[in-house]
Amino acid sequence: MTFRRVVPAHLPDYELMDTGGFEKLERFGKYVLRRPEPQAVWDKAMPESEWQKRAHASFFRKGEKDAEAGNWQVKPGMPDRWMVAYKPDGLNLRMRLALTAFKHVGIFPEQAENWDYIAGCLSKIKTPAPRVLNLFAYTGGASLAACAAGADVTHVDSVKQVVSWSKENMEASGLKDIRWVVEDAFKFAQREVKRGKTYHGIILDPPAYGRGPDGEKWILEKQINDLIGMCAELLEKENAFFLINLYSMGFSPLITENMVKSHFPEQPFESGELLLSDNARRGLPTGTFLRFYR
Repeated sequence: MTFRRVVPAHLPDYELMDTGGFEKLERFGKYVLRRPEPQAVWDKAMPESEWQKRAHASFFRKGEKDAEAGNWQVKPGMPDRWMVAYKPDGLNLRMRLALTAFKHVGIFPEQAENWDYIAGCLSKIKTPAPRVLNLFAYTGGASLAACAAGADVTHVDSVKQVVSWSKENMEASGLKDIRWVVEDAFKFAQREVKRGKTYHGIILDPPAYGRGPDGEKWILEKQINDLIGMCAELLEKENAFFLINLYSMGFSPLITENMVKSHFPEQPFESGELLLSDNARRGLPTGTFLRFYR
């Protein structure tokens, strides 16, 4: 297992300024946000007065029963929407951010490390327009990275508004021809297996819980093993990559390793935790990952 301490080199618009007191202070472009962070149990490096001075918008939870929902308090001049850039190898991919009711803003900055990995894998594949499947694709950072690297991308998410957001990001980045699918990711993978489809790259970024467009329930611990099994059928046998991220605090990298080993026997992989470094050089855990190229 490895720990990938991430300072997103190709995401210059992002900075993790400080962490602690169950919060994080982040800069996205010109704007500084204050958000809850349950794993930042240590003391802040900067005084509270500095946090209040620097934050353009602060998210406060409604209560203990709902750990995600809450409200933003914004200072004058803070926009509802703005853009940041991901700049790999001379490209300028653009992603829209917004203050959502669930504290998220449209990207997970630590994933820039995986976007770089995706592009690196695709550079090794000589097949024209290698096929990439992005499940639970959210606002499409991984889809943009794959598309910019020449892939034929299928982007699957169950939330229509999020897919529309992803389309905006594609258009703002000067890209085209990503295939958009608004569907339950588990059901889509089942159908692709029945159709005999294969992909040169599969990206999994599932939540702990979720709902499909027709009310389908997604419960990570009950379905993720079966989904990885389907991915083993969908992934090309060579010149292909597999990448999974997990954000559930109950899932250690070892659990993911055991599932992948059962479906991809004898396959070497890299696995561990992603850590974002704040300006005090402390690592903030942001989730687990496993990835391989074969």
